[in-house]
Amino acid sequence: MNRYNRHIILSEIGQAGQDKISSAKVLVIGAGGLGCPVLQYLTAAGVGTIGVIDFDVVELSNLQRQVLFGSSSIGKNKAIAVKERLQDLNNAIIINAYSEPLNYKNALELFQKYDIIVDGSDNFETRYLVNDACIITNKPLVFGAIYKFEGQVSVFNYQDGPSYRCLFPNPPQKDAVPNCSDIGVLGVLPGIIGSMQANEVLKIILGLGDVLSGKLLCYNALTSQTSTLKINRNETSIQSVLNDQDSFENKQMNIGCDIEVKEVSISEVISEKNVQFIDVRELHEKPKVDHLNVTYIPLSELETSLHKIDLSKKKALFCKSGMRSKHAVKVLQGLNINDCFSIPQGANEINNYLKEKHKILSNER
Repeated sequence: MNRYNRHIILSEIGQAGQDKISSAKVLVIGAGGLGCPVLQYLTAAGVGTIGVIDFDVVELSNLQRQVLFGSSSIGKNKAIAVKERLQDLNNAIIINAYSEPLNYKNALELFQKYDIIVDGSDNFETRYLVNDACIITNKPLVFGAIYKFEGQVSVFNYQDGPSYRCLFPNPPQKDAVPNCSDIGVLGVLPGIIGSMQANEVLKIILGLGDVLSGKLLCYNALTSQTSTLKINRNETSIQSVLNDQDSFENKQMNIGCDIEVKEVSISEVISEKNVQFIDVRELHEKPKVDHLNVTYIPLSELETSLHKIDLSKKKALFCKSGMRSKHAVKVLQGLNINDCFSIPQGANEINNYLKEKHKILSNER
């Protein structure tokens, strides 16, 4: 009574409503920027069983926006670290941590155990996987997405409402859209959008208010303005998923049309002589690599800077995390510029490797 007093004294919720919350089972996909506020507020609200799945580990750069973690969490699996924090917040509920990747083989079995699915993922492959699994298991999906200063929230597959595929029938080409590790994100934005997602979850559980089904709420953090777009149910998109459910668990995480990109580590390519190293980070990132002759061509200027590319050499492209460099290779291959490959290590790793190698060579001299 004391813990949930502010809920119970609301005439719209009362003890009966709090009992509904306590009986609910919610699965959160991802314990990152969106997942953290969703998990924090659902735990505080007393959702009886909460599942969180995330195979990633906590990094220092996460702490700018993933508010459930601290310095002591760095290096830990996110799902497990989140469970430890949430159990301290509310030890009267069940929290299940799944420290494994979500894939086609485990999604259906996992989703069947929960009433509502919350998508806090940061890539299109997972979003389409989650959407399709929700259609097959008939689970409502609370969706959220962020991009720099803007966010989106919606509820899909709710009471015969539209699905994510009704809004975006087909995924973009893999790696065509950068994530926040490449372009950045305002730290408070995931908190705002994640709180909106948690609000939709509670509205669904309690049967209160106007659930964001058939609507996409768009929020701009710079203007504090919101707009709502209408989404119509596309029966063809939904039936295509249902018709394909027999082969669902045999699918692989390779959604969307993709061009194969060759990846080579810095240690493999550094000794080659006929190589042009190309850094595709943007100029505002102040790109710099020591002990290496680098050509700087921002990804946004790639197609207008082809004259800077030496066609007589192999092209080794890199960026901050390996995402943009893969996309840049695809762009060049599409322009019939061959002998291109991506270095998957980020620029910081490349810098560290080169500094260590230079140090070793200096000591040998």
